[in-house]
Amino acid sequence: MAKNKIKTHKASAKKFFKRNSGSVKYKRPGANHNTVGYSTKRMRKLRKAHGLSNADTSRLKRILDTLR
Repeated sequence: MAKNKIKTHKASAKKFFKRNSGSVKYKRPGANHNTVGYSTKRMRKLRKAHGLSNADTSRLKRILDTLR
C-alpha cells in the first residue's frame, strides 16, 4: 500500500458532481432560504446547474481524487 495517500476534500466533494463527459457541475448557492426579495428571473437561474471551466476542473481534480 502506498505511504502517502491523497485524501478527498470532503467539503468540496459534497458541492461538486462529475458528469459522464468528465466535466464538473455544481449548484449555485443562495437558493435555499431568505429568497423573499429575489426576482423570479433570479430564482429561475439559481435552479439550474452550472459547469466549471476547464482550468478550474483540472485544479479541482487535484483536490478531489474521487468524485461521485
